[in-house]
Amino acid sequence: MQNLKQQWFSNIRGDILAGIVVALALIPEAIAFSIIAGVDPMVGLYASFIIAVVIAFTGGRPGMISAATGAMALLMVPLVRDYGLDYLLAATILTGVIQILFGVFKVAKIMKFIPNAVMIGFVNALAIMIFTSQLAHFIGISTMTYVFVAVTLILLYTLPRFIKVVPAPLIALVVLTAISIFSGAELRTVGDLGSITQSLPSFFIPDVPFNLETLKIIFPYSLSLAIVGLLESLLTAQIVDDMTVTESNKNREARGQGIANMITGFFGGMAGCAMIGQSVINVKSGGRGRLSTFIAGVFLMFLIIVLGDLVVQIPMPVLVGIMIMVSIGTFDWSSFKYLAKAPRTDAIVMLATVGIVVYTHDLSKGVLVGVLLSAVFFVIKISTVKITQEGNRFIVNGQLFFASTDGFVNYFKKVEIEGKYIQIDFSNSQIWDDSGVGAVVKVMDLLREKGIDVELVEIDASSKKIMDKLNGILSSH
Repeated sequence: MQNLKQQWFSNIRGDILAGIVVALALIPEAIAFSIIAGVDPMVGLYASFIIAVVIAFTGGRPGMISAATGAMALLMVPLVRDYGLDYLLAATILTGVIQILFGVFKVAKIMKFIPNAVMIGFVNALAIMIFTSQLAHFIGISTMTYVFVAVTLILLYTLPRFIKVVPAPLIALVVLTAISIFSGAELRTVGDLGSITQSLPSFFIPDVPFNLETLKIIFPYSLSLAIVGLLESLLTAQIVDDMTVTESNKNREARGQGIANMITGFFGGMAGCAMIGQSVINVKSGGRGRLSTFIAGVFLMFLIIVLGDLVVQIPMPVLVGIMIMVSIGTFDWSSFKYLAKAPRTDAIVMLATVGIVVYTHDLSKGVLVGVLLSAVFFVIKISTVKITQEGNRFIVNGQLFFASTDGFVNYFKKVEIEGKYIQIDFSNSQIWDDSGVGAVVKVMDLLREKGIDVELVEIDASSKKIMDKLNGILSSH
C-alpha cells in the first residue's frame, strides 16, 4: 500500500501538470507517426491514449511515457501498404503477446549486455532524430514561423527562473496559441497534419482470417515490432532511472508494454513503446509518478473529444520549439569530453551507434552494431596471451580461449627449452573453452615429442573442470 501511494500520489500537482504538457506534445507526434505508417491519424491518437493509460498501471517504470512512436511506425509501412489496417491491428495484438512472453522469460536481462558507450550513442542519436524530425515543420515555411519558434525557446529557457509552479512548456503553449488565434498569424497548425475525430475508441476484433497464412504474414512484423519496442522501452527506462536516480522493474516493463499493445490492437490503435522525448518532457516538467503517465493519456483523449476544435489550432512552431528543447536536453553534451578521454574503441562504438541509428532511423540496428562492435573489441583486447619464463617455470598471462590459442601454441613451438622438465603456471590465466583445452593438450604433446615432461600448475577450479571434461575427448582425436 505504501509503495502504491508513493508511485501514484506522492507528487500529485507535479504529475498532473507534467501529464497535461505531455498530452499536448503527444498529439502532433501521434498524427505524424500515423502518417508515416500510412494509416488514419486517429489510429496513432487512439494508440497513444490507450497505451499511456494501460502502461500507467502495468509498467515497471513510473513517470515514463509510452505511446505511438516513429521507430515502430517505420516498421509498419510495408505491412499497411500490402495488407491494410486490419492486418496491422492483428500484428499489434501479436506484438503484445510476444512482449508479454519476453517479460515472463525475463528477457530484460539483456540490458546488462549493452555497454555504456552504446547507451550514450543511443541517447545522442535519439536527440539528433528528435531535432531533425522537427525541421520539416519550420524550415523554409515563413518568417512568422521562425519568430514563433524563437519566442517559444526564449520562454522555455527564461520562464523557469521566475515561475516554478506551472511548467514552462504549458505556459508557452497556452499563451502563444492564444496570440496566434487572436492575431490571425499565418502559421501551420496541428490541424494541418490531419483531421481529428471527436469520439472514443471502440472494441473490435480485426477482420483477418484466423489461419496459418495470416500468422505467416504478421509474425515477422510482430517479432520486429516486439524487439524494437522492448529495446527502446528498456533503454528509455534506464535513461529515466538515471535522470531521477531511481530504479525500475525492467521485466515488469516488458510485460506491461505487451499488455498495452495487446489491448490497443483491439481498440483500433497501432503498436507503440516508450518515448524518450515525451519521457524527458515529463521528467523535466516535474512528472515522477504513474499519475503523470495516466493523466497524459486521459488528457490526450479529453483534448481530442472536448477541445478538438481548439487543439487543431495549436501552432506547430510552438510544439517544434518544445521538441527542440527536448532534443537539447536529451543530448549528452559531456559526450564530447567522453570522446576525447575514453578509450578509442569506446569512442568508435559510440560514434558507430549514433551513425547507424541516424542513417537508418532504426534504433535496433544501431544498438546491435554497437553491441557487436563492443564484443569484437573486447575479444581483441583479451585475446593477447603473454608468457614469461622463470627458470623451468613458464607463467601464462591472459585468458586462454578460441581467439588466443594461436599465440599460446606458437610460443612453445619456437621457445628453446633447456632440460627435460618444465612447469606451465596458470595462476594468471584461465581456460574458458574447448579451444583453450585443445591448445594445452597440443602443447603438452608437442613438448613430450621433444622428450620434455610437462606439469600444469596453479590451475583454478573452473579451468580444471573444463579440462577434466574435455581432455579425454580432445586427446583421442
